[in-house]
Amino acid sequence: MNIEQQINQLREELRQHNYNYYVLDAATISDYEFDMKLKELQALEESHPEFYDANSPTLRVGGEVTKNFDTVVHEYRMYSLDNSYSKEDLLDWETRIKKMVDGDVSYTCELKYDGASISLTYENGELLRAVTRGDGIQGDDVTTNVKTIKSVPLKLKGDYPPKFDIRGEIVLPYEGFAKMNQERIAAGEEPYANPRNTASGSLKLQDSSETAKRPLDCLLYNLVGDRLGISTQYESLEKARKWGFKVPQESHLAKSVDEVLEFVNLWDHKRRELPYETDGVVIKVNDLQQQEELGFTAKAPRWAMAYKFKAEQAVTRLNEITYQVGRTGAITPVANLEPVQLAGTTVKRASLHNADQIEKLDIREEDIVFVEKGGEIIPKIVGVDFTKRDKDSGPTQYITSCPECDTELIRKEGEAQHYCPNFQGCPPQIIGRIQHYISRKALDIEGLGGETVALLVKERLISNYADLYDLKKEQVIPLERMAEKSADNLIEGIEKSKDIPFERVLFGLGIRYVGETVAKKLARHYKSISAIIAATEEDLVNVDEIGIKIAQSVREFFDSEPNRLLVDRLIQFGVQLEISADKLANQTDTLNGQIFVVSGVFAKVSRTELKKLIEDNGGKVSSSISSKTTYVVAGENMGPSKLEKANKLGITIISEDDFLNLI
Repeated sequence: MNIEQQINQLREELRQHNYNYYVLDAATISDYEFDMKLKELQALEESHPEFYDANSPTLRVGGEVTKNFDTVVHEYRMYSLDNSYSKEDLLDWETRIKKMVDGDVSYTCELKYDGASISLTYENGELLRAVTRGDGIQGDDVTTNVKTIKSVPLKLKGDYPPKFDIRGEIVLPYEGFAKMNQERIAAGEEPYANPRNTASGSLKLQDSSETAKRPLDCLLYNLVGDRLGISTQYESLEKARKWGFKVPQESHLAKSVDEVLEFVNLWDHKRRELPYETDGVVIKVNDLQQQEELGFTAKAPRWAMAYKFKAEQAVTRLNEITYQVGRTGAITPVANLEPVQLAGTTVKRASLHNADQIEKLDIREEDIVFVEKGGEIIPKIVGVDFTKRDKDSGPTQYITSCPECDTELIRKEGEAQHYCPNFQGCPPQIIGRIQHYISRKALDIEGLGGETVALLVKERLISNYADLYDLKKEQVIPLERMAEKSADNLIEGIEKSKDIPFERVLFGLGIRYVGETVAKKLARHYKSISAIIAATEEDLVNVDEIGIKIAQSVREFFDSEPNRLLVDRLIQFGVQLEISADKLANQTDTLNGQIFVVSGVFAKVSRTELKKLIEDNGGKVSSSISSKTTYVVAGENMGPSKLEKANKLGITIISEDDFLNLI
């Protein structure tokens, strides 16, 4: 046996032993024997660097240092999940599903692990990349650190697809977390707050050898890719296990919501026996073709739902109510609490939402309150222990002027929140709007973060987002923690932001109620900012999916002279405030006013590409057939009930080729 064969044999042996121990929990050799084989391989690799392998078992010990984590756009977006808390929620969800798909619907039930979401990309059976969830559109490349996690396979086995992504959670088991905290306390250091945050922070450590020391685990549950040769979610879990992934065994195939609830009730009690944190059950439509037909909303898949276990509660004292000012001027009251442990974290603050909520619960300073952390990240107060209230206590008087600039607050009819109208002179609004403008989903200005924005405003170098384009290197170099290279990156990042597409700039302007989706709709319809400015409220309401509330907000924004001056300055600086000629060339109004339902499997383009072609040519995609539907684009395996409904309503059914000819 030559040296290369010897190295490859050792690598394969170590991979198998690693899989047996960390995935199957069934070791076949002792730790000592494993370490001896690993040392033998390390010595051979050092002597023969020509046989280097980026996925060798020896690299799991870490050692590589990453100073800056690259941002990577997910090939397939990582969506959030909608939450449910009752049987009624699930039944409503099931009713919506059954209106949209044909045939019987079954569900895969999987435990919802509370960890750091991760997306792993495999190509030709080898780990290519590991990316954090980020904002769902893009995340950070943490491949070097993830390679140190022993349950993540670096090479797959069996009959796997040539390329795919697999999603899951990086978790820290209770036992490992407790041991880490014991070591920290013994060393005189502060203990970590909870396993989830510690797992997440571990992925961003600069030295991968430090990540390797932490007992992280990786639980995987969702395959993503084209033509994977899999027809159901349950099958995908079984296949992933065979390829070498650690897929939790606690999954169940249910035929009804009643069966789903049996699984939920079982694990609401048994979850305390598990080695990891869990906070609910994820229920997915099992059939992948039905999943495709159901599609996604702007934020979440229609085919999945998270059923959250009943929230934990804690009792503590409300010391003080303070008020925060958001970028839109919205005032949010905050309860400052006596610190209390809740669901693994120390809670010091809770949202009180608005004046109505304070009045409804009759919340007062010095009250003993019940705090809950359910589906929301920020804890909330759900009640008051009136038996412990001081008899001299008086009702909370909501503030009447802004805590930051002392401007009198306003509250519009029908709205829950109070607002500070001083958008030009109120510091948190100024900073918040600029931070929104530079955020990832908007202009994504490299080299410029929220803290730097606050510093630039404090030093009076900027007072709005248009001022960014006037900044000079010599102005920013004197700032705290700003070296020459940082200053260069900042100025270069601002310059590059002039190439960001119109719809993202429109979102970045911070118009109330104009989120990503609405910004795309408006950009697609009007093509330029000048056309939007010229549009009346009535014109705006006639745009697909734009209601009166959004239309009024858009008009209010552009009726403000300071806002129009800001936009004029952005145009002068060369920011993209119209759809580029290249993009316009790919868009037509051929399908304007036409509504399409897409059903079945297609040969020439994927369902996603087909929907994009419809939208790029001015059409609208709907998930269900109605009398308003113009065409049903039918692929292979189109459901019989959809076919029947289309025929009954006299809707024209066209093939994939018919559609491509249409455009």
